[in-house]
Amino acid sequence: MSPITLPRLVITALLTAASVGSLAADSAHDHSHHAATHVNADAMALSSRSQAITLPDVDVVRDDGQRMRFPQAIDDGRPVVLDFIYTSCTAICPVTSQVFMEFRELLGPTQRDSVNMVSVSIDPEQDTPRQLSKYAKRFGSAGTWAHYTGSTKDSETIQRAFNVWRGDKMNHQPVTFIRAAVGQPWIRIDGFLSPTDLLTQYRQQVPLPAGKK
Repeated sequence: MSPITLPRLVITALLTAASVGSLAADSAHDHSHHAATHVNADAMALSSRSQAITLPDVDVVRDDGQRMRFPQAIDDGRPVVLDFIYTSCTAICPVTSQVFMEFRELLGPTQRDSVNMVSVSIDPEQDTPRQLSKYAKRFGSAGTWAHYTGSTKDSETIQRAFNVWRGDKMNHQPVTFIRAAVGQPWIRIDGFLSPTDLLTQYRQQVPLPAGKK
């Protein structure tokens, strides 16, 4: 039997429900000065392209409290799958994190440890290592999927390096990055991936070793 994963129609339904809930919450609390998190039509259409990225040499803190430089967190010899999240997000991040979790399951026990899965917070003021750890546990990410935070300035520097800086966390859109190896270009995928979409994109960059299934 094939693994049960989030199909794109389910992703659409989840996002619609989350967006409605977010708007209702904003209305109830009269947060009229905040732009409600919304998902535009472009986010549902996948597009991918190669992107050259220079990793900024800034400090980050992993969800277990370990402090390191950002290139150290990324360049550990494994292929990288990376996205940007924040823990109080109610629309985009729970869906993309669920996709990351199911992608990890699709890789299987013999392959999942061979991927450096990374989520970087775009809300470092709120997303302490402890808060990120609580968020990560919702998706069973221990071991092969690390969450990072840092200073507000360093977070912005990282987002600008990946060209995802939008000025406000409420304006962020779903973007996933894949890099096969150090020195290789990054593949940038804009839009919502299903777990099988992500696996297909990953395997295009990182084929299975000979003899593996």
